Amino acid sequence: MTSSTDRSAGLMHWLDERLGLQEAWKFAQKKQVPIHKHSVWYYMGGIALMLMVIQFASGVLLMVYYVPGLQAAHASILRINSQVDFGWFFRSLHSWGANLLIAVLMVHLFSAYFMKAYRKPREFTWYTGLVLMILALAFGFTGYLLPWDDVSFFATKIGLDIASKMPLVGEQVAVLLRGGHNIGQATISRFFVIHVAVLPLLTLGLMGLHLLFVQMHGMSEPVYFKKLEAAKRTYEKFFPNFLLKDVLVWLLAFNGLAALVTFMPWGLGPEADPFAPAPVGIKPEWYFLAPFQFLKIIPAQIGPVEGELFGALLMVLFCCGLVIVPFFDKGDSPARAKTATYYGVVLVLAIIVFTIWGALS
Repeated sequence: MTSSTDRSAGLMHWLDERLGLQEAWKFAQKKQVPIHKHSVWYYMGGIALMLMVIQFASGVLLMVYYVPGLQAAHASILRINSQVDFGWFFRSLHSWGANLLIAVLMVHLFSAYFMKAYRKPREFTWYTGLVLMILALAFGFTGYLLPWDDVSFFATKIGLDIASKMPLVGEQVAVLLRGGHNIGQATISRFFVIHVAVLPLLTLGLMGLHLLFVQMHGMSEPVYFKKLEAAKRTYEKFFPNFLLKDVLVWLLAFNGLAALVTFMPWGLGPEADPFAPAPVGIKPEWYFLAPFQFLKIIPAQIGPVEGELFGALLMVLFCCGLVIVPFFDKGDSPARAKTATYYGVVLVLAIIVFTIWGALS
């Protein structure tokens, strides 16, 4: 008679042959995480992953009750908030989670930047991270319109108007997203499909690639840490030491998110009226405030070029530094390394200053 131990061993052997569990276990045992004064930034990627999982799970639950219709979208959100059991909680969880996810991704992006994590051999890790940041902003933009309240309607209108100013394809992209020249049913339908189908598929694929590259090349180490003698460099095992700390950080981050959801539930404004005047002081969400405020201070006309077009091109050119920096700063020139650092500092300060300025103005 076969014992339960033999059956368990047989099952593990069967799984190991097909999934390579022993190899995965050996890899987990070998993987190490550097310990230094900047180690705290290593937790940002895990927090972002946890928040992304929450977004997917809460989004699926909201899809059960949300109706992407011009006459039904706002009413369905009201029903979720007031009639569905814990609907208000999961709706607020999704909204607050989106904002925290973008904030954490920004911190993760720039902490990786200042630790020079874009250098060889991590260029593809850097680029997949950049695209994931863009996708997170696209999630925020497309999801913001779906409640169909007055603030989200006019903020989306402003965003699409700005996008239409981009040369060559701007107007075509704006018309494609709107489904015409005005925001209406076609816009809601397209934003909904992009938000719940297109972006999740792209995100899952890129996230898998990003995590694969991280596993292949390991955690990046700051320049000063690499210069230390081997005997002075300290590491800890990823499993179980770092992983247990990571889980603790996830729990703390989730508790913070739950506190926001419980004590500051996400609001819902009056239903959008496309024929009504825009509310006074209308602004986009905080993660779009910096470009919004920058464009506000640009003159209406700069020579033969329209001011908004000039400002949009200037922002795109300035942000292109994040794309070319792996080729500019390869680690073989101290002068280029300092230039890359100064560029990052200026970019971060510009985002912070214009965001605060836009929030207070």
